[in-house]
Amino acid sequence: MTDIDPQTTPPLIEFPCNFPIKVMGETQDIFTTTIIGLIQTIVPSFSAEQVEMRASSNGKYISLTCSVDVDSQAQLDDVYRLLTAHPLVKYTL
Repeated sequence: MTDIDPQTTPPLIEFPCNFPIKVMGETQDIFTTTIIGLIQTIVPSFSAEQVEMRASSNGKYISLTCSVDVDSQAQLDDVYRLLTAHPLVKYTL
């Protein structure tokens, strides 16, 4: 097994970038606005125009693809942690 040296290994993601985050939960009136508000606490410039919505075939669930402009891995990690900790969110990819 070889060790990976972070000093010589190029990063997998180049920052800043526009990163798509998929967020899924049960269909509720407050789901989309809640997710947008959560992301805006970390990335204030994030807006509803950066969200694509898709309902499941039976309408029970909704998925949001949020295209988030992030400046660093730490900022991206913060967004993921915030989203996955929220009780309305079932999955975050």
